[in-house]
Amino acid sequence: MSDQINRLAHADSGLKLAYVGMETDLIFTQGIDLPGFASYTLLATEAGRMRLRGYYERLLALGASHDVGVILESPTWVANKSRGAALGHSEDQLAQFNKDAIAQMREVRDAANQRDVILSANIGPRDDAYAPEAQMTAQEAHLYHNRQIAVLAETDVDVISGYTLANPAEAIGIVRAARDHALPVVISFTVETDGNLPTGISLAEAISQVDGATDHYAAYFMINCAHPAHFADILTDAAWVQRLGGVIANASRCSHAELDEATTLDAGDPAELGRDLAKIAARLPHIRVLGGCCGTDMRHMDEIAKAVTGRHPA
Repeated sequence: MSDQINRLAHADSGLKLAYVGMETDLIFTQGIDLPGFASYTLLATEAGRMRLRGYYERLLALGASHDVGVILESPTWVANKSRGAALGHSEDQLAQFNKDAIAQMREVRDAANQRDVILSANIGPRDDAYAPEAQMTAQEAHLYHNRQIAVLAETDVDVISGYTLANPAEAIGIVRAARDHALPVVISFTVETDGNLPTGISLAEAISQVDGATDHYAAYFMINCAHPAHFADILTDAAWVQRLGGVIANASRCSHAELDEATTLDAGDPAELGRDLAKIAARLPHIRVLGGCCGTDMRHMDEIAKAVTGRHPA
């Protein structure tokens, strides 16, 4: 496990900001067409690469201004075989996109010469994260995700981050594939408005299944793509909650079904989101990675940073 991830998972560590709301911002706010929600395609043009660089640089500047760490997330969430093939990309092309994504983040980090910056390879589920019927076995997931992770292992990435996962078996496969390549891995589950995964099982059970099948190899777990109102009540003093290291929240209180049908962006209340996450961090200080998912932009990230660092009224 890399030194930075080891410190984040097991020792006293300061706040880290992470941002994965770029796609909704690009589509709804900036009018950018992203077929298949595939932001990795921006790497194909100079204009697209400049857009990606802009997100990284703004997040780094925000981290510096609040004196907090930053986790840069790559735009490779759907840069896998099935979802890439739907866009006409071969495995060789996808491999290059994955490599280029990490190389660009490394370039931006080096140019910033900033401490406490982690490069995360963001990978998502094979199929629709919110379709419980689209499940894989752990063995199938291991073989499937190993293709992308093997490519990422050739880069300067610090950690593999599996996002918006709804099936513990698929998460198990991702963890096993990361372990094959001696890479640290973080697993982020999404939950519905009742605090349970789209498959219907509890977050506690999902984490237990992954840890039990992988000898607790994951550095930590996270929740993403849900509003704090959907899960704050389940974050008790139970032992499983100690395995949570981050919350990357949606701006909207809507369900995933409602968001899928939406034709306009629900940006929620940035200040309220910051306060909600600050309350979680104050109650559960081992949760040190905070940030924005769908519907968020740098306004939300700034409010999160201000609220958690005490620079904004709680």
